[in-house]
Amino acid sequence: MPELPDVVLYVEHLERRLVGATLLKARVVSPNLLRTAVPPLEAAEGRVVRGVRRMGKRIVVALDENLFLVFHLMIAGRLHWREAAAKPRAKVDLAHFEFSSGHLLLTEAGSKKRASLHLVASREALAPFERGGLEVLESDLTAFRQALGRESHTLKRALTDPRLFSGIGNAYSDEILHRARLSPQALTGRLSDEQVKRLFAAARGTLFEWTERLRKECGDGFPDKVTAFRDGMAVHGRYGKPCPDCGSPVQRIVYAENECNYCARCQTEGRMLADRALSRLLKDDWPRTLKELEASPLARRR
Repeated sequence: MPELPDVVLYVEHLERRLVGATLLKARVVSPNLLRTAVPPLEAAEGRVVRGVRRMGKRIVVALDENLFLVFHLMIAGRLHWREAAAKPRAKVDLAHFEFSSGHLLLTEAGSKKRASLHLVASREALAPFERGGLEVLESDLTAFRQALGRESHTLKRALTDPRLFSGIGNAYSDEILHRARLSPQALTGRLSDEQVKRLFAAARGTLFEWTERLRKECGDGFPDKVTAFRDGMAVHGRYGKPCPDCGSPVQRIVYAENECNYCARCQTEGRMLADRALSRLLKDDWPRTLKELEASPLARRR
């Protein structure tokens, strides 16, 4: 799922191409995409784009007369910019938007179509999309500490809760926790002041540095290579590979359709965190520490 650095990049490039342009034609290919019926999507046609902004992981395109297109790309949704009309691809294309400045395509890979588009007719109607999460790059330590302590959760869950923190998802929460040297299963209410400061600095540093890095990689071209798995990430998507700081194999916890990646040596004092799938299967054979892992059949299978 595109997270804060990727969504910021989308917004910046859309601003350059769309502000002042007119939406000439909007066509939805997938019936699951458009989640609103009033006003109809045709009402957006002929309107001039007045602004583009990020709202959490959503992208909001402001049009004339208080009309707003609200995009949520979910896991596999992506945006593409074309100077000229492109031939539709039935399996991945969800919508085409023809502007006076070019063409915006919304695609989604895979069979599960989760991306969404809403058209709303007032600023008040945008309120339900604002989840209230803290903008870490715009906050101070006090505000961060208050958001972190609002509910009792594991750090992984807290960082990815859009009601607590804005724009952080599975990928960058892994990177933040690795940089902070904190376990994803540590409880928010049990952190010391020093650990909260470390987490705050790690969150700001990770989000800022990756945003700047993606800006440089993209340059003036539209960000067509948006992915949750980036070269240069420390632990996310690197299960079994060496931690860049200590060389120990990166571990993971699998839950539902997500996974959490971490370094046992850097983050959990060498302890292996229980995996809901594999640890339950192996029971007493599940290694509790890195030392046990290195001596187990699991290590030899990698």
